[in-house]
Amino acid sequence: MVEESVRVVRCGGSRLNFRRALFSADSKYIFCVSGDFVKVYSSATEECVHVLHGHENVVSGILLNPNNHLQLFSCSFDGTIKLWDYLDGILIKTFIIGPKLHALFIPTRAEDSIFLTISKEEPDIFQLVSVKLPKSSSQDVEARELSFVLDYVNRSPKCIAFGHEGEYIAAVRDFYLSVYFLKKKKTCNFTLPSTKNKKNAKNRFTCVACHPKEDCIASGHMDGKIRLWRNFHDDKKYTYTCLHWHHDMVMDLAFTVTGTSLLSGGRECVLVEWREGSEKNKEFLPRLGSTIEHISVSPAGDLFCTSHSDNKITVIHRNLNASAVIQGLVKDRSISTGLMVDPRTKALVLNGKPGHLQFYSLQGDKQLYNLDIIQQEYINDDGLIQIELVKAAFGCSGTWLATVEQRQENETELELQMKLWTYSKKTQGFALNTKIAMPHDDHITALCFNNAENYEKPILVTASRDGHFKVWVLADDSDIYKKAIGWTCDFVGSYHKYQATNCCFSEDGSLLAVSFEEIVTIWDSETWELKCTFCQRAGKIRHLCFGRLTCSKYLLGTTDNGILCCWNLLSCSMQWSAKLNVSVLEPDPYSDHVAAVSQSAEGSDLFVFKPSEPRPLYIQKNVSREEVQWGVFVPRDVPGSFTSEAYQWLNRSQFYFLTKSQSLLTFSTKSPEEKLTPTSKQLLAEESLPTTPFSLILGKHRQQQDSRLNETSENELIQLPLTENIPAINELLHTPAHVLPSASFLCSLFINSLLLSKETKSTEEIPDDVDMEEKEESDSSDEEKDFTEKAQETNTTDLGEDVIHQLSKSEEKELRKFRKVDYSWLAAL
Repeated sequence: MVEESVRVVRCGGSRLNFRRALFSADSKYIFCVSGDFVKVYSSATEECVHVLHGHENVVSGILLNPNNHLQLFSCSFDGTIKLWDYLDGILIKTFIIGPKLHALFIPTRAEDSIFLTISKEEPDIFQLVSVKLPKSSSQDVEARELSFVLDYVNRSPKCIAFGHEGEYIAAVRDFYLSVYFLKKKKTCNFTLPSTKNKKNAKNRFTCVACHPKEDCIASGHMDGKIRLWRNFHDDKKYTYTCLHWHHDMVMDLAFTVTGTSLLSGGRECVLVEWREGSEKNKEFLPRLGSTIEHISVSPAGDLFCTSHSDNKITVIHRNLNASAVIQGLVKDRSISTGLMVDPRTKALVLNGKPGHLQFYSLQGDKQLYNLDIIQQEYINDDGLIQIELVKAAFGCSGTWLATVEQRQENETELELQMKLWTYSKKTQGFALNTKIAMPHDDHITALCFNNAENYEKPILVTASRDGHFKVWVLADDSDIYKKAIGWTCDFVGSYHKYQATNCCFSEDGSLLAVSFEEIVTIWDSETWELKCTFCQRAGKIRHLCFGRLTCSKYLLGTTDNGILCCWNLLSCSMQWSAKLNVSVLEPDPYSDHVAAVSQSAEGSDLFVFKPSEPRPLYIQKNVSREEVQWGVFVPRDVPGSFTSEAYQWLNRSQFYFLTKSQSLLTFSTKSPEEKLTPTSKQLLAEESLPTTPFSLILGKHRQQQDSRLNETSENELIQLPLTENIPAINELLHTPAHVLPSASFLCSLFINSLLLSKETKSTEEIPDDVDMEEKEESDSSDEEKDFTEKAQETNTTDLGEDVIHQLSKSEEKELRKFRKVDYSWLAAL
């Protein structure tokens, strides 16, 4: 591992719904932009098979190469267009354009012309330009000669569409539809009334699509209407018809390949198919979970896919049946639970879709599952006050999960509910154990479990603005009907009617720290006796955490006015303090390091230190230009090998942090391609092979062989032959069944190939008193004789005193008898 290569990278969780997804020509793969990368997914298995990385900024458009359907174009904010071989994940060529690129279009019969949306110097002014990509053998090619096509266009690719045979371009913005005819170089403009009365207030255009076979343009609007425009070659003779089902804005439109149907979607979470462009012939695919932002159609016409506001892609069959879901990190409105790690799956856990906790695999960059906490149907209405999931915490190695949900109509009406969930090994999921209505009289500010191993009974502590912290314990709740255990309140603590703001347990569970505004209190967890207090009059306590391992005698706290404090629990005094405006304070549970992220005018800075001394071990300025709101340490599967003191904090755990725009970042030395699981990498290679019982057996055998080879030490010279080197197995597995010889012929060949070869035995083992018959068999092949002589030479010269397993005389005789057995009876089976 190269220590100099440690850098901040996007580790996944990027938006999959930033642009329309794209199908391959054979519908086997789905491409979608994801931050600086393009991800290639299998449409059947939902697995990510490749990550195309090479752009230095956000990817803003992707399209198949019309001259080669195995290649993919991508454009980016970095001002380049890249051409990829997506099956192998190889970058073929980079075209350097220059300005920031917002969208990419390649119409039919384009003759090497690509259309791009670029921004002019003025803000919010965008142009559509064309560029010819020069043919060159070099890897990087400059293509800076841009031809102006259209001015005053929308930056979104949904607002520009190329018409029948690429003859015209339809572009919408605000209340205007412009149709530009490429051959005539003529523009027709159509305007909808934009007066501010109730009738026309929502005529604004939102998206546009062109019919693939006819001269017809479909446009979506803010009021939920769809207009079908015809005869638009003339400014005065044009006509349009209205389709109206959506009650809110139309987010995207797409025609099917044949043009017989129009697809539309919006905030109702329903995909609508308008057949023959008629309002009477409508088909619906409802309950897709969240707002439909993009709609795509495969070139073959057999699949659709919708991109959703919760960072999800749904693959849909032509008969409107959903077949697969590719779920990224759900971007919720606010992450009030913070970042947690599930002790069992090592998944990242945080707020997901409304009322849910999402369990997200950082290794596979995909969602594992959703846990419905609130267990109520979510109603998508901006004016409705919803029940919100605000707090969550894991306890007892993932056995228990505590959640808090709240709903507040106004300042005086607050509804609170705390739920305790237990992990069931039978169902491999969490089941509700205890429900507590109004555990406190005001907002709950913090909750934590006592996760020390020496405590048999789990303990949960909640802190609230009502001035109390409460201790909850697990008690016997059995009755005459059933045996059960449930949670009950065991102790209520307070300090001079101050609001309780934070709580945390020490590593061994013996102490509980609770902050009351500007004061930190320390309590004995056995007797709940107040031991001591620390007063920080400079400001209210924002974060609180104990040190770990060698630093377990220290308590860290941050204040609202930008002070980081460290108290010594043995001397009950302040050890040191520093001026630092900390927004994230996170201890590593597997080492004695603590990470603090501070805010400055330039961005967010990271400091890693040990509580025992105020000197930072590692400083990374500007880890993000925006505010970092949450952070968490995740244990590594394989420990790192950093030796320098500055990087040792990365050995046991990896630090992930979430920014205000919900970008997930981390410190890494690996590229995203290296993070793909081995099964994902094998998927492309093995997808073309037919799945048969023999291929499944061979796959298992290969896995066992690989693991065996890995376990074998280097000094072991004798290895079993690989399956692909055995002719008998090759005959069986790689020859079509109808041309194979009879089973009686293959059977003896196959059985004999499984026997141990003579090549592993030395001539020294053959005794002098062997039967003549056995001697004749051993001498029957000159090649075998030559080989045994060579084996003897290697044994005497190279091996020295190394012990190699040899067959005994009795074993050798038994083996020779076995080889004479007649196997012809197997052919009759």
